[in-house]
Amino acid sequence: MTKIDNISCVIISQNSEATIRETLDSLKSFSDVVIYSNNSTDNTENIIKNYANVTLINGDFLGFGPTKNRASEYAKNSWILSLDSDERLSEKLLKELQELSLNDTKEVFVLKRDNFFLNKEIKHSGWGKDFLIRLYNKSEYQFNNNMVHEYIQIQEDTKQTKLKNSFQHNAIQNVNQFLQKVIKYSDLAAKDKKTCSLTLVILKAFFAFFKTYFLQLGFLDGWRGLVIAISNFNGKFFRYIKRYLNCKKS
Repeated sequence: MTKIDNISCVIISQNSEATIRETLDSLKSFSDVVIYSNNSTDNTENIIKNYANVTLINGDFLGFGPTKNRASEYAKNSWILSLDSDERLSEKLLKELQELSLNDTKEVFVLKRDNFFLNKEIKHSGWGKDFLIRLYNKSEYQFNNNMVHEYIQIQEDTKQTKLKNSFQHNAIQNVNQFLQKVIKYSDLAAKDKKTCSLTLVILKAFFAFFKTYFLQLGFLDGWRGLVIAISNFNGKFFRYIKRYLNCKKS
């Protein structure tokens, strides 16, 4: 496949040795791949150094939105394909990217993400219809400053184009990842925010489970759907209980 020279792929990473090799293997067609490593302590950075098209940058984690914006500053191109270190591109999507004209800097491209849990694609549970803006021109756009659940900020005149082919997200390789994410994400989401109602904490958590398992048809994903629903309950509960504790301290 012809080299993709007009798009820089930008990734933030921390302790990603389990998935980063698959990600980088899928990006060999790119001339410029930037990985912003957040103080990894495993073998991630040694793996990265084996890829000649990758520039490795070390820096602090500032929250997901701000860190992705910081990482994009090191890209050689204005067009940015933003990926996570547990995602990989298909050959069909690579070909589609190669054929894009990229003449309009106000245009952004929406990609479908196929989410996998222990090697099985999840069709429901809020994971099925997952469309994200992942290709944009950094002269016009950037991520918001959200600590978690970051997204590209668009404008009234933004043209959104949906690509035909999807990419794969190896979201969960080990059930312990759910527990680790609950701790990390709830810490980030609770910073500088307060919730002064314990009733709200409880209602938010129970609704997260109900929404995932019933409204988003998580029960159709079998035991995996149940695990996702319980994880969403835990994530919402601990996020809001930490905000509640912030309120009690003030």
